[in-house]
Amino acid sequence: MQSNLILLLETATSSCSVALAENGNVLACKELNEQNVHASHITLFIEEVMNSAGKRYSDLNAIAVSKGPGSYTGLRIGVSTAKGLCFALDIPLISVNTLEAMADGARAIINSGNSELLFSPMIDARRMEVYTALYSSDLKEINPVKALILEENSFSEFLDNKQIVFFGNGAEKCKPLYSSYEHAIFLDYENSASDLNQLALQKYKSQIFEDVAYFEPFYLKDFVATRPAEKRNL
Repeated sequence: MQSNLILLLETATSSCSVALAENGNVLACKELNEQNVHASHITLFIEEVMNSAGKRYSDLNAIAVSKGPGSYTGLRIGVSTAKGLCFALDIPLISVNTLEAMADGARAIINSGNSELLFSPMIDARRMEVYTALYSSDLKEINPVKALILEENSFSEFLDNKQIVFFGNGAEKCKPLYSSYEHAIFLDYENSASDLNQLALQKYKSQIFEDVAYFEPFYLKDFVATRPAEKRNL
């Protein structure tokens, strides 16, 4: 069987995560969940997973990157790193929707036989806003990716009769709102490059690649820079 060796990069949140997968099996993974570590750690983590798996860069068949939505700075670092490797190695670039990858990772953690279970990954977007979507247990998109301001009735049409798993670094915000629903499940979860594995492999086999020169992250919202308070009136 031909080997499919894919380097996986996840930088959409505070988690800086790198994994290496061969034919759908994760060989090595290195990650750290701290703010603002992506720029200083991602290339080191890449070296570590390659060395740990005993692989050379020339062995890689593709680079897969978490494309967003998520942190503007984190996404730019992850995508620029992925594109640089693709250019240097002349291999294809695969992008994976961050929320879909989270849902795939969460359903592996839950490992439930309940086909009616729904998954709502949430990425913190400040205040009561999150980047989210709603997926079925087979990763069918029930509600599309959106920036959502959480309210008590945001998921009431589903929570009245279906179980929803809420997870991600934005899910803490919804606990006070939905904890009274017996169908609400809160899962402890951190973004990991390993969760890109199966979705990236599917795209690789189907030859669904990005244009390395023109690909940009999926920010969902425009980046808004804020000036320090003491300088705003100057």
